[in-house]
Amino acid sequence: MPKYNFKIIKTNGETYEGEKEAQDKTSLSRDIKKEGETVVSITEIKERKTPSFLSDISILGSVSMVDKIAFAKNLGTMITAGLPMTRSLSVMERQSKSRNFKKILGRLGDEITRGSSLSQAMVLFPKVFSTLFVSMVKAGEESGSITESLKAVGSQLEKSHLLYKKIRSAMIYPIIIVVVMIIITVLMLIFLVPTLTATFKDLKIELPLSTRSVIFVSDFMSNHYIATFSIVLALIALFIGIGKTKKGKHFFDYILIHIPIIGTIVKETNSARTTRTLSSLLSSGVEFLSAIKITQEVIQNSYYKAVLEKASQSVGKGSPISAVFLEEEKLYPIFVGEMISIGEETGKLSLMLGNVAEFYENEVDQKTKDMSTIIEPFLMIFIGIAVGFFAISMLSPIYSLVDTI
Repeated sequence: MPKYNFKIIKTNGETYEGEKEAQDKTSLSRDIKKEGETVVSITEIKERKTPSFLSDISILGSVSMVDKIAFAKNLGTMITAGLPMTRSLSVMERQSKSRNFKKILGRLGDEITRGSSLSQAMVLFPKVFSTLFVSMVKAGEESGSITESLKAVGSQLEKSHLLYKKIRSAMIYPIIIVVVMIIITVLMLIFLVPTLTATFKDLKIELPLSTRSVIFVSDFMSNHYIATFSIVLALIALFIGIGKTKKGKHFFDYILIHIPIIGTIVKETNSARTTRTLSSLLSSGVEFLSAIKITQEVIQNSYYKAVLEKASQSVGKGSPISAVFLEEEKLYPIFVGEMISIGEETGKLSLMLGNVAEFYENEVDQKTKDMSTIIEPFLMIFIGIAVGFFAISMLSPIYSLVDTI
């Protein structure tokens, strides 16, 4: 919808300037005159034309999780303090440092002014507000507890974000070690090995298979930079492409679950995320089947999605959800199913789910803190094997020559 600058004379004789969205100049002029005010001028604000995909990025671009958490919590607090929804959004729009989020907050305010609810306005921005976010807000609107729902979704997003940050931080150390090792290996293959290769040629000695393999890779990388770079890019593209297919994702998810040490953290992370999401949705008043479906969207691992799909079908048939989790103890620890069963029996399912989520969040927190200590021995073994193979491959011909002499 186009936006216009307008200048009017109010009924008290005061001149006022502002801007507003409208279908056209005529409809804006008509609205102003209905208020008994005199139109001086109306000028359309010409926005710079950009390709449609760039325009989408500008409006629906990335909004940080921190901004979303602050939005939910601050909006709930301001509404609790008695501020109208539109004014609360206006305050946050002025305070926000994100250009994308400023536009979104402004648009939310406009939609609410036109009569839409907050959840209806949020649906217009699916890249920013997830189904989980919208559903919890909608449930709060329907139950008359919008402030509690906003605070609950803020807490849910914050806990999920903290969990993600802890896992990411724990993985930084091993990733840096592996990357540095790869860089050192490439540099040795390009600069060091050719020097040793020239020495071997001068000595005219028979080389073992491992040495010939290292020399072959070194020669190829030294003489075919473009081909090497192309092969690496092709392998990365192939890896990503396979990961996007259904079977490929299923395979990688299986590997992730069964990696020693990391597999346990993956299981506990998914247990925490599942129970936390279900607890937040149910406590906000979202219907049970809808809560399971939304949780299924939040979970990324295909194996856990399948369990939640099974749970949805089971609940639809009238069976307890705990039965499904108890059957899937290879994915969800038996503690999850037992606590859900107790929650169903006592009528405090949301509370029990929250307790389970807190337990596994603490478990993941502790394991991620110990991650570097646990992984370090495995990294040392891996690096030792790689260095040992290289050393034996390049030095064994020299030792053979010394023995012959």
